[in-house]
Amino acid sequence: QLQFVESGGGLVQPGGSLRLSCAASGFTLDTYAIGWFRQAPGKEREGVSCIAYSGDRLQTADSVKGRFTISRDNAKNRVYLQMNNLKPEDTGVYYCARYRPSNYYCSIYNRAQYDYWGQGTQVTVSS
Repeated sequence: QLQFVESGGGLVQPGGSLRLSCAASGFTLDTYAIGWFRQAPGKEREGVSCIAYSGDRLQTADSVKGRFTISRDNAKNRVYLQMNNLKPEDTGVYYCARYRPSNYYCSIYNRAQYDYWGQGTQVTVSS
């Protein structure tokens, strides 16, 4: 079965940092554009950041710009989300998924364009 596996979540105090990892199960992700999404309790799932297969095209939500950085290591078959200066409003379940329309660019504004969703990893920012 093809899916992503997210890891690296946890409980952190405001201002802290976490690094999330997205690994592919059953396939290699080096030819795909990948996105990170999050879902807070009672809210819609929203796009956080995405990265093209070559790593040279990115898109990041305004709410996390300057604090979150997406990157990828195709040799390790992983995509990462470095999250710094975390805020309570960053709390939620974080997911990665494949962007279907293209490998050369991506967009975080239509989650219907993504597939192979993983189970997610919980991030809780609280003092």
